[in-house]
Amino acid sequence: MSFLFKKTAILGFGLIGSSLARAIREQALATMIVCGDTSAEVCRKALDLKLADAAVSDLAEAVKGADLVILAVPVGAYAEVMKIISPSLAKGTLVTDVGSVKQSVIESVTPHLPPGVVFVPGHPIAGAEHSGPEAGSAGLFNDRWCILTPLPGTPEAAVEKITALWKACGAKVEIMDPKRHDLVLAITSHLPHLIAYSIVDTASTLEGNTQAEVMKYSAGGFRSITRTAASDPVMWRDIFMNNREAVLEILQRFNEDLTALQRAIRQDDGNYLHSVFSRSRALKRAADDKQ
Repeated sequence: MSFLFKKTAILGFGLIGSSLARAIREQALATMIVCGDTSAEVCRKALDLKLADAAVSDLAEAVKGADLVILAVPVGAYAEVMKIISPSLAKGTLVTDVGSVKQSVIESVTPHLPPGVVFVPGHPIAGAEHSGPEAGSAGLFNDRWCILTPLPGTPEAAVEKITALWKACGAKVEIMDPKRHDLVLAITSHLPHLIAYSIVDTASTLEGNTQAEVMKYSAGGFRSITRTAASDPVMWRDIFMNNREAVLEILQRFNEDLTALQRAIRQDDGNYLHSVFSRSRALKRAADDKQ
């Protein structure tokens, strides 16, 4: 059997990290999988679930001898993690990540790369509101996009190998400029999560009986739009802090559009509301047809 990698170290064994471990094992992409997580409990679960051949809370120890290192910790921790593991990274090691932000990740990782170690930033657009090693799934990445944002001058062989990894895990791969990635994800992922958290928070501030009724009688629309508010708050805190420019730009645009809708409702401008709703429905249906 021909393995794509020998020793793969996955740092951070939450939903994405543990799902990758499952997919890598299922597709026989590495001879050895190591879980690196500062939580001893997470390390124990990774071994109990047979997701890794070894599990250690010492991240520097986890990456020793690895030819692939995958950063699956919250993006706000990347710089500190890189400081810890950098002395243990061998020449020829490939480093990649799964963070939802790319420009700040590049700025956090690249200063700590030893000579001969190559970084290929990545972002699988997949997830769920649940977290932890037990929440993972080998099929999480099937038919989902994974965006790679390699820096100019990155060896083509390195990009091809990370591309092969994600395709073997079931994903479709796209190459994109990191700043473009951050802007696109600000509207397609980050803003919807911000809205979901905000709506639930607004509901929590309502007077007691009203709040209880909102939760009791919440219809499909409320449940659907707020589903992502159950996501990991640490992860999303770090995403917004590390993609602030793109998020603020999109949020400004959204606020302007929301103000226009508010004005139309106040002024009984049904024609404006109908035009926005019709245009939005047409765009959504067109997008669904392309899926």
